[in-house]
Amino acid sequence: MELAGKTALLTGATGGLGRAIAQALAERGASVVASSRKPEELAELTGSLPGSGHRSVVSDLGDEGAAEKLVAEAGDVDVLVANAGVPGTGLLEDYDGEQLARAVRVNLEAPMQLARLLSPRLRERGAGHMVFMASLAGKAAAPKSAIYSATKAGMRGLAFSLREDLWGTGVGVSVISPGFIRGAGMFHDSGAGTFGLGTSAPEEVSGAVIRAIERNRSEIVVAPFQQRLLAWVGQRYPELAGQIGHRRLGKRVDIADRIADGQVNKRG
Repeated sequence: MELAGKTALLTGATGGLGRAIAQALAERGASVVASSRKPEELAELTGSLPGSGHRSVVSDLGDEGAAEKLVAEAGDVDVLVANAGVPGTGLLEDYDGEQLARAVRVNLEAPMQLARLLSPRLRERGAGHMVFMASLAGKAAAPKSAIYSATKAGMRGLAFSLREDLWGTGVGVSVISPGFIRGAGMFHDSGAGTFGLGTSAPEEVSGAVIRAIERNRSEIVVAPFQQRLLAWVGQRYPELAGQIGHRRLGKRVDIADRIADGQVNKRG
């Protein structure tokens, strides 16, 4: 679908990836309804975007019922980009019940609720698009990522099933699966290194979002070849990938430890 003249609801808008996506949507002529927990940053963001009609809605998707309130305040939208997320890294047993519930709500339940509420509107109109931000972690397991991987795998399942349900209605559904992103996002904020596995730029992710909407792509992976290969092996041969990772490639565990340690303060 063409983005010019459309209205796009973007969650997680004030993060590094969110800002890149907001900029890309605005440059294609869309009016952006930007949402996050940070009112001052939202105001700065919407004021900096090219074009007109941009506005912000303050929402913490970790709160019960927040998705419903967000849809009500966002009003009439043509596009959803479900980008908000929390790390969810570390050992499952180290999370308390509230931290676990919040991670699942932000990463999976809220996008599901947003889609539940917006799908009938878009279907009735016969046009629209929903984009869900997943991860390579949703394709293959990694140490200390049980919660994050589960929610991102769930996001892929949600998107692919919705795409089938909405086939032929004029409403498209896409999933974006990034690997390690430099300069922005949760991986960058953790301060972990990649041990030669490479990174992608935020603009590559935002470009993938635009292509997904305009070309109705089912999934776009944004990652260097090394990461794509490891994810493919992990998805197709999980036992072999685990054996290699734990017995021969200590780097895999080292990266997981660094990421989890760098994100431990973002569970609440």
